[in-house]
Formats: sequence, C-alpha cells, structure tokens
Amino acid sequence: MYSNRKHPISGPYGAQMAGPQMAGPQSGAFQGGFPGGPAQMAGPPQKKLDPDSIPSTTQVIEDDQAKRGGQVYVTNIRGQVPPLVTTDFTVQDQGNASPRFMRCTTYSFPSTADLAKQCKVPLAAIIKPFATVPKNETPLYIVNHGETGPIRCNRCKAYMCPYMQFMDGGRRYQCGFCSCVNEVPVQYFQHLDHMGRRMDLYERPELSLGSYEFIATLDYCKNNKPPNPPAYIFMIDVSYNNIKSGLVKLICEELKTLLDRLPKEEGAETSPIKVGFVTYNKILHFYNVKSALAQPQMMVVSDVAEMFVPLLDGFLVNFQESRAVVNNLLDQIPDMFADTNESETVFAPVIQAGVEALKAAECSGKLFIFHSSIPTAEAPGKLKNRDDRKLVGTEKEKTLFQPLRGVYEQLTKDCVAQGCCVDLFLFPNQYVDIATVGDVPSHTGGSIYKYSNFQVEVNGQQFVSDLRRDVEKSIGFDAIMRVRTGTGFRATDFFGAVYMNNTTDVEMAAVDCDKAVTVEFKHDDTLSEESGAVMQCALLYTTIGGQRRLRIHNLSLNCSSQLSELYKSCETDALINFFAKSAYRAMLNQPLKTVREILVNQTAHMLACYRKHCASPSAASQLILPDAMKVFPVYMNSLLKTPTLVGSTELSTDDRAFHRLLVNAMGVEETQVLLYPRLIPLHTMDVSSDAIPAPVRCSEERLSESGIFLLENGLSMFLWLGQACPPDLIQNLFNVPSLGHLSSEGQMSLPVLDNAHSRKIHSIISSISQQRATSMKLLIVKQKDRSEMLFRQHLVEDKGLHGGASYMDFLCYVHREIRQLLT
Repeated sequence: MYSNRKHPISGPYGAQMAGPQMAGPQSGAFQGGFPGGPAQMAGPPQKKLDPDSIPSTTQVIEDDQAKRGGQVYVTNIRGQVPPLVTTDFTVQDQGNASPRFMRCTTYSFPSTADLAKQCKVPLAAIIKPFATVPKNETPLYIVNHGETGPIRCNRCKAYMCPYMQFMDGGRRYQCGFCSCVNEVPVQYFQHLDHMGRRMDLYERPELSLGSYEFIATLDYCKNNKPPNPPAYIFMIDVSYNNIKSGLVKLICEELKTLLDRLPKEEGAETSPIKVGFVTYNKILHFYNVKSALAQPQMMVVSDVAEMFVPLLDGFLVNFQESRAVVNNLLDQIPDMFADTNESETVFAPVIQAGVEALKAAECSGKLFIFHSSIPTAEAPGKLKNRDDRKLVGTEKEKTLFQPLRGVYEQLTKDCVAQGCCVDLFLFPNQYVDIATVGDVPSHTGGSIYKYSNFQVEVNGQQFVSDLRRDVEKSIGFDAIMRVRTGTGFRATDFFGAVYMNNTTDVEMAAVDCDKAVTVEFKHDDTLSEESGAVMQCALLYTTIGGQRRLRIHNLSLNCSSQLSELYKSCETDALINFFAKSAYRAMLNQPLKTVREILVNQTAHMLACYRKHCASPSAASQLILPDAMKVFPVYMNSLLKTPTLVGSTELSTDDRAFHRLLVNAMGVEETQVLLYPRLIPLHTMDVSSDAIPAPVRCSEERLSESGIFLLENGLSMFLWLGQACPPDLIQNLFNVPSLGHLSSEGQMSLPVLDNAHSRKIHSIISSISQQRATSMKLLIVKQKDRSEMLFRQHLVEDKGLHGGASYMDFLCYVHREIRQLLT
C-alpha cells in the first residue's frame, strides 16, 4: 500500500489520488507495472480511490450510443466528428466520405506545423477503401465518362469532386487541392445557377457525394488492354501432420460446396473467377482439371529451385464447367496421401508457383495456402528455428520480428507486380517463424489466420467459418492507391498490408473489406482556416469481373489556430489505431523499452499541452483530460500490455509476431474492441429482449462469483462461469445439474438446447460473430481453473499477467509525468 503522502492528486472525477512512488530509474519503472498496490485516497488510510471515479470506456460508449445511436449521420458539414465506431448509426453521403471509409485522429487540424509539434497529437486518417456498406445505406454510384475517362486537375491530378469551384459561367473550374484553374472539357460543360453551382450538381455523384467510382479507361490498364478476371489457387500442404489431423480431408470437403459461393458481379449468375489446385510437401503437385477429362491428372515438379508451372491449359478452370473433375480431385486428394510419411515442407516455391501460374494466365488473383510447419526442406526460402527467448528484453529482441530478407523480399515484389495476393492459413504445432512466412501476405493485402495445435473437433468449425468468409468477401485486385491533399500538408507515412515502391504509391495486390491503411500527414506550410484541409483517396483496382475502376473517397476537415478546437475534435479510437501501428513498426528498429517510453511520453505530452493551453485553471494536483480523450489512457495502457509490446518470455514469439501483423492491417473498429474487450454479464439478462446486455468495465472487480460473463475482443471469445453460478442456469446452458459436472480443462462446448436461456446466449454469440472480421472459438472457463489465466489477460483495467500496470496505476503515473512537464 502507498503511504499517505503530502501531494494528493485530486481528480475532477471525485476522489483524490496519492501519487505512486516510482521505483528505481524512471525507464524501468514502467516495464513491470508499478510497485505497491492500488493507490489510496489521501484521506484516512483505509479508503482506496474509488475505481468508479476514473473515466470509464463502457460509459463513454453507452453515452455516445444514447446520444447518437439510431440517427442518420449526414456528411455535409466540414470537420464534423462522426459517432464512435461502437455506435449504431446510418450514414447519408452528402459530400464527404462516410466514416466507414475514412476516420481521422482529429477533425480539426492545427493551422501550423509549430502548433502540431506543440500538441504532439498525430494527424492521421485510417482509410478502409473497401469497407462494407450496410444494407440500408446507398451503395457507391458508378460514373462512366466513356472514352475520355474521369476528369482530373491538370496540375495535381486530383479527380473531379465536390471541392472543385466552377467559374466563368461554367467554362473553368478551380481545383480544391492545388488551386490550379482548369478548362472544363466541352463534353462536360454545364451552366451555373445564381449561386455559382452547376445546374446538374445533384445528377452527378462526383459533384455532390464524398464517395463514388469511375469506370477507368484503357490507359489505366496494364499494357493498355482490359484485364482478365482474377483466379483463386488453393495450395494444400499434404505433409504427415495435416493428413493425420484430418485437416486435408476437411479442406477438400469444404471446397466442394464453397466453390459455388465464389464472389460474383452484381446480378451475375456465376462467378468469373477461375480456380486451380496444388498440393505440396517437399515437392509440388499440379492438377489438370480441364472439363473434358474423365479423371484429373497430376503433374509433379520436384525441382523446387527452378519453379515452373508444368501445364497452362487445364490448370486454371471455371468451376461450373469443370465441377465433376474438380470434385473428383477433391475426393481423391486425402486418399492419395493417406500413407505419407513426409513431414518436411517447402514454402517460398509454393508462392513462386502461384505467381508463375497467374503470370502465364495474364491475370491477378489470390493464393490460399494451408500450411503447418516451418519450411526446412532444401529449397529457396528454407528457414531454421531462430526463436531465441533469451533475446526478449535486450537490444536484439527486434530481430525476432524482422522477417528474413532475400528470397521473401523478392517474392513480395513479384506478387505485387502480378497482382497476386497471398492468404495464409497456418496450423502450427510449434514455432513456424510467422515474422518471415507472414511477410508476403502482409505486404500483398493478404490475411493470416492461425490455428495452433489444430484438431478438427476443436478448431474445425472456426477454420471453416474463416475460410468461407475469406473466399466470399468483396475484394478488388491489382490495386494502387494515392492520397492527395490540399496545399499546406501532405501524406508522409503509410501503415497497412501494403507495398511501397516509392513515397506516394500505395500498392496492394488485393484490397478487401477488412483492410485499412493508416496514413499520417505533416505540414508543409500554414493551412488556411477559411478553406480547411481537404484530402482525396483514389484507389485504382480491378473488379472480380475484370473491369478497371477508380474508387474515390473525399474528406474535408477544419483548420484552426486554437488548440482547443483540435482537442475537441479528436477521436480516441482513431488515435489509438495510429499509435498501435506506428509502435508496431518502430519495434522492428528500436528496443521495446524505448518504444514503450515513447508511447507514454506522447500520452503525457498530449495531455500536458491540453492542460496548459486549453483547460480552465485548477489546482496542479488535479488530473484534467480533454472530453474527447478521457478514455485515451486506458486504451494506451492496454496497447502497452498487448503481447507484442509487453515483452515477456512467457509469450510465444510467433503469437507476438502474429498479433503484430494482424493489427497492422486493422481498421478502427477492430483495434477498438481488441484493446478494450467487451465484457457482457449474462446471468441478469432479459431473455425475452433482443438486445445484447450492456457491457461492464473490463476488470476483475466487475465479475461476480454467482455470475456468467461473455468476453470478446474480435479474436477470442470466453464464457466465464463463476463458482457460485446458479444450478438452474447451468442446467439450462449445459444440460448438467451443476458446475461441478462440467469438465475442468477448457474442452467443454456450449450445447444448443431448447430453452429461453440457451437460445438467447446463442443468439448473442451469433450476432457478435457477425460483426467481427474473423471467427472466434468460444472457450469456456470456470473461475479458479487453470484455463482462467487465458481469460484474465483480457481484463485490461487490471495489472497485466505478463507485466504492465493497472489502469489506475497508469493514470497516476501519467499524471505525474504531466506535472513534471508542466513544471
């Protein structure tokens, strides 16, 4: 316990906090949490600071939902802050892109570089160009300007949008980005009304909406010819482990029905996507599944050093035409390798084979690779185990997360050039070097899925759900993205599952509805408060039908010389997405300790600047937080405790690398729930209502022995059962008389039973699952069981299991730092 000290920190949230005493030098203090227990009030020693008095994330989410939930958010006002990502709202596009496509760290940029430096609030946008639009919102309009193609500014090449000003009776327009005055092409001419607006303003999406698509002309295509529709190639590791676990059989069974559900164009009968199949261990087997064949034919390539595709005709086929041959092949694969003893695999040559096949077919596409072990067979890209936990906490820890260069670097380049996206499904039983094998997927717009110690009964359903969603989701190929800005600032840095060949072109072999690119902006000059800050994201891509299109998202923000405006317009969820991605990149080059210190430092700086320039005067002992950032500290503390940043030898290197790559491609919704999981009490719910019960704060203090709680963070889901759970509730959910009848080691499943409680819980689980990008396997944990440890590490307001402070201690620490900065 802390002693009662002379300098109480009194918070506007009620009680007074005693400043925690720091142990040792400052740098080390942060690392393993703080000495001592929870802070006391500076009053009588027995009273602790009331945890209810510090800002609550669940409260902020609830308040925003109450204030803005169910409303229509109209995007016609510059610089307006959207509802939180956790709030249900409907977007009506009236000139700025929907927050589903773009969210910013602040909606009011400081007008000068000096102000930006002073407040240390990063200026960034998180762009999800392919975000899913809910059914009740209008899909993007498609604009076709025929042969002439989209209209663009002659100087900066920005596309026609609502920020262009027409003049001279409609004959010329001034670019809203670079102010260049352009002639209006004859075929695009239109008279202006008495307000100086074009008469056809509302008939043209590009003049009245924030987001729309242009059909691109041939000059936007490779070699000036229309692209072919893409291909999906399924590449299955048939080594001993995958055969024995039943995985290969499961994949083959699933593909038979899944190939009927390949994405197709709006209104089309069938999908234009071609499919191909490869199996591999130390060597690769290609299959000819041409519709004319009675039986599929296998062709083997054993020279993995010089990869080539042994057949062109019959490898990539239309599933509808070749259905009989393909299904025949899928029936045969598990039997063909049933007696295999081969446990060694190759990996890089598999990707190489996929790229070569797409090259030969002159199309873009996606490789689905199902792989289970570190590639140790003699071949390019062979890896050895470099998982050295002794490096954790040292200067060299960063090498654990750096991918091995060479072969994999070249593969990434080849993939991006061909528009070949790699999706990797991993089934490891031990270290596979995710930092390296995940490098190509994470630079080609691909996804990585991981099912450790895979068993069909335990993870089969989760894997199949992921695979289905992955195959069916909306996607664009061979994409290139440019972010243009108005004068005075520019995009300087990009984070995401992307490839950068130069400083401006963001290349993605594919882009899907889950991928987000986080873009940082810096000042070049003073921004005008009058004209604000405008940005345009233009994404050129190929549709699944093989059409080249440009998807445009425009956003206008305010600019101000008042820092209070910036703090008022901040968005905590977007800020934390930016900090997570920039920290996860920095850790490749700096010691983790330094990265953590920078994060804490920036937090303190942002809050100290607010305190100094924007808050009304108050006692130095008070902790004052801007309204829009009052829960920023809890998210930041949670980020510092993520497996990637916490730096504990107890956590597997692969898990940490996996987490790092995952977050790198996430949008704001995903990082929000990952860093502050939902903890939902189920024992008090109203079974007759459709609503999901309101979550409680993520802390052990909120659990009750007689309760049942569901916790989810978008990657994991737990059902926690208190020791004194009412027997009738257990009977209703598990069909056993009491908690004692449930097995202890986390292997239980939740049966589907015919009673109100069971139905309600299953409906809650299914509605949560529909909101998330990946499938979550439900783990059932009993209070005080060993498996409870896994659950507890998600209670982010408490002290971290592997190091890291409690929320309360972190607040005290940050407050101390703020006071030091101010004195």
